[in-house]
Amino acid sequence: MTIEFRSIRGRRPGGRPAAGPALHLPPEWVSDALCAQTDPEAFFPDKGGSTRAAKRVCAECAVRAECLDWALDNAEHYGIWGGKSERERRDLRRHRHELAGEVAA
Repeated sequence: MTIEFRSIRGRRPGGRPAAGPALHLPPEWVSDALCAQTDPEAFFPDKGGSTRAAKRVCAECAVRAECLDWALDNAEHYGIWGGKSERERRDLRRHRHELAGEVAA
């Protein structure tokens, strides 16, 4: 299954170009993702736009953890993934790196 989080004009909301090729995600969890059954535009709000609608969908999703792990592992910079915004994921990545540094020390 291929999920492509792009607008039909090939640009993300807010005018940002859609980056790279379509996302090929593991069908074993994507097929259960609630976002695959909803409007992808909600997951890519304009800068300063509300993320509430997307986060409500994520809160009910059975594969939220898998989605968030994928976004963190693949450094996804745009949109709502696993119920987290771009800023929230950036903070989680930073925290992961800090923990990894503590373990290595």
